Amino acid sequence: MTYELTYIIRPDLDSEAKTALVERFDKILTDNGATVADSKDWSTRRFAYEISGYHEGTYRVINFSANDDAAINEFDRLAKISQDILRHMIVKREA
Repeated sequence: MTYELTYIIRPDLDSEAKTALVERFDKILTDNGATVADSKDWSTRRFAYEISGYHEGTYRVINFSANDDAAINEFDRLAKISQDILRHMIVKREA
């Protein structure tokens, strides 16, 4: 199964912390059996409405494949409790 994961990183995170966050969440996927094909910043965009006190954020897009839901469930669980990720969305891609 192929998936696309998009998440929004808060804009006031410095570049070192952002790099560490991205590496940590990419590693969460690979440690749980996923194969990351592509992981890159999309852009920093202004929101249509305020999210957690922020008016903009950096969008990160990851394309990956996984045979089961372990990687998805773990990413989802940790992204929900992370203060640095404002929103995330995982979409199953058509083959």
